[in-house]
Amino acid sequence: MSTTFQLDTATSRANPTPAPMKRLTVPAIRQRKVGGATAEPVVVLTAYTARQAQLLDAHCDVLLVGDSLGQVIYGLPSSVPVTLEMMAAHGAAVVRGSYHSVVVVDMPFGSYEGSPEQAFASAARLLKETGCAAIKLEGGEAMAPTVEFLVSRGIPVMGHVGLTPQAVNVLGGYNARGRSKAEAAKIVADAKALDDAGAFAIVIEGVVEPIAIEVTRAVGCPTIGIGASAQCDGQVLVTEDMLGMFDRVPRFVKRYEAIAEVISGAAEKYAGEVRARIFPGIEQTYQPK
Repeated sequence: MSTTFQLDTATSRANPTPAPMKRLTVPAIRQRKVGGATAEPVVVLTAYTARQAQLLDAHCDVLLVGDSLGQVIYGLPSSVPVTLEMMAAHGAAVVRGSYHSVVVVDMPFGSYEGSPEQAFASAARLLKETGCAAIKLEGGEAMAPTVEFLVSRGIPVMGHVGLTPQAVNVLGGYNARGRSKAEAAKIVADAKALDDAGAFAIVIEGVVEPIAIEVTRAVGCPTIGIGASAQCDGQVLVTEDMLGMFDRVPRFVKRYEAIAEVISGAAEKYAGEVRARIFPGIEQTYQPK
């Protein structure tokens, strides 16, 4: 039996409690793919807070602390302004709130591109401060030497090819990638380079489906699709998108709930009861004995 720090939901305080099972490991995720096939797809969702991690953990294999928190949590226009400090704080919260999933933390823009040594310093900080199992970085062939550098020094790496949001200023937007022969060939080459460098999994984002399938067949490690194909070895979505927290629904998102409407409705009821002096009632107040 393993032990981790989880939030006691009765007190909202972090207390050491026995976990019901051992946490999955990076090698266990990598070993899902055998002989080019993955019998059990890898389930991934994003998580940014301890409570969110608690709710998602039992259902996922990987919790990704994505730099998408820039838009989702902080209301930033893109992931580019996200800092290492933000990722460390949210990564630590997700680790505290989980016991089962492999926790992977995104490396934010500017924290790893300069050199393998810079990447190692940033990644080591994230592992030390969060307790996460691995980091994720964007880029293909250009980043392969950095991936190899990190893996050889004990830092597991998840790669990311196709639509790479940190490169939005170069790409000119969030359109699907791989429509031209040259771009499709580059995506495949990028994935192969990351696989050869030792990445334990590769996110394929916003890629036309035939290319996502080609990449999945071309690499030995599991591929994690988002806006790619059901034939990928696993899938990831931004949890808030999947839950219907935002009005905009990207093409690749399936809404499994309409949580925004539930929250708005509850707030409306609360506001009405406060204004009518119905809340708090006898059940929510302390009376003399």
